[in-house]
Amino acid sequence: MAEHETSAQQLSFDEDQQPGKPARFMDLEVPEYAYMFGFLQADGHLQQGVGQKGKLSVEINARDIEILREFQRLTPYYSSITERIRATNFAEQLHSATWTLCSLEARTIVNQLGIPYGKKSRIIGPPQVDFSHRDYVRSCIDADGSLGWTAEGIPYLSHTSASEAMSSYLRQYAKAITATGREVRRNARDQVYVFTYYKEQAQQLAKHLYYPGCLALAHKTANAASIQNWVRPAGMKFAPPRRPWTEADDRELLRLNNRAAAAKRLDRTEKSCSMRLWRIRTGQVPMPHL
Repeated sequence: MAEHETSAQQLSFDEDQQPGKPARFMDLEVPEYAYMFGFLQADGHLQQGVGQKGKLSVEINARDIEILREFQRLTPYYSSITERIRATNFAEQLHSATWTLCSLEARTIVNQLGIPYGKKSRIIGPPQVDFSHRDYVRSCIDADGSLGWTAEGIPYLSHTSASEAMSSYLRQYAKAITATGREVRRNARDQVYVFTYYKEQAQQLAKHLYYPGCLALAHKTANAASIQNWVRPAGMKFAPPRRPWTEADDRELLRLNNRAAAAKRLDRTEKSCSMRLWRIRTGQVPMPHL
């Protein structure tokens, strides 16, 4: 299949030519770079070749090609965007777009900021330098998250990550915005962390992250705006905040091995104790240290 390529001209970030633009590539305190870095960290691939050869690339659905053009505009090094159509396990024809950057200097910068060469899904984490948190978190939702409506018409926002450090950081950030935490462990099937917010809390997070004029995927921005129109139906109860299970709770649950006794001892419902016991025994949550 033929590939169609567009190339960027070398860009200068001098104030006279780019008013308002930073002089330093990947200054993560700049919102656009914080977003770009987070997106590349999640969906990009840093490949090392022979000697000083290598490349940084990211491939996404062609419907989102505009975000790659923004990356190209923000990058003061030569980069290219190619498109291709191919068959996959999920679609007979997948139209994708790939942004590629080969500069050793640029690769060194992003590598030092926290994008490792090769496989990275379990080891990435938030930057260790000052950065624009809101824009970085939005990029994580764009790349590895989901935002929209459930089948029942309920707004939701979720994120999936194989990295414990990344999941922990994002959950702490979401808790600071919503005042409601999510305790998550690796799931048994995929060994990844998934947390989800629904209803008003999803609206609150989406409104905070997808502010007017921010750099983001167009369809995620549209979804973030769409869910703001949801209004809780009359009669729909507010669920009380969930109390996370601790290892001490799990040990006591296993010791008693009786949902009624455990419910009384742990001040929980019998249904909750029964479900937790089943999850422990089926490996959906780790067995506590006894």
